[in-house]
Amino acid sequence: MRHDPAGAAIVIMLRSLKMPGMAQAVHDLMEQGAPAFDAAIPILSQLLKAEMAEREVRSISYHMKAARFPTHKDLSGFDFAASEINEALVQQLHRCEFLDAAENVVLIGGPGTGKSHVATALGVQAIEHHRKRVRFFSTVELVNALEQEKALGRAGKIAQALVKTELVIPPSRQIAAQSPAGQWTSSDTCRSAPRVAPCCSTC
Repeated sequence: MRHDPAGAAIVIMLRSLKMPGMAQAVHDLMEQGAPAFDAAIPILSQLLKAEMAEREVRSISYHMKAARFPTHKDLSGFDFAASEINEALVQQLHRCEFLDAAENVVLIGGPGTGKSHVATALGVQAIEHHRKRVRFFSTVELVNALEQEKALGRAGKIAQALVKTELVIPPSRQIAAQSPAGQWTSSDTCRSAPRVAPCCSTC
């Protein structure tokens, strides 16, 4: 069997792009050792990398829209110097390791202390750098949606949809992470949730 790292990389990219027929064809061409194919490898590799990058951008854009953030926020726009928020803890949460551990984050503080900003920034980070599915709810949106599904006799529809979501930011600004087994570890209050991550106090 002919060993061709560049050709093998192309096969891997084609399979990741869900193009099994082309992947098999490239594998066969590698086995044949055709000079014309060897000459085309650099161009083919660049084209596939461009396609993968474009799909990645479109995927992030789609998930950002699906999350329904009221505004785009990130930590680069947060003034830690003007807030009493625990910057070290927020930066730790920004790594999104609590998602893999299926832990919760409860943001505590009065109005204008940065809870919404931090919650949104964590959601944006989860999408852009960890490819997680996120859903942000405003109080009005959630109440109206629950009332509507109840009126239509479809109670539980929203909950079923959230089974496929890995990070939920509800009106209380509690972020709930879903476990790999599909079970939620969220709770309405910090004190009744033993699995809740350390509170990020902005008081």
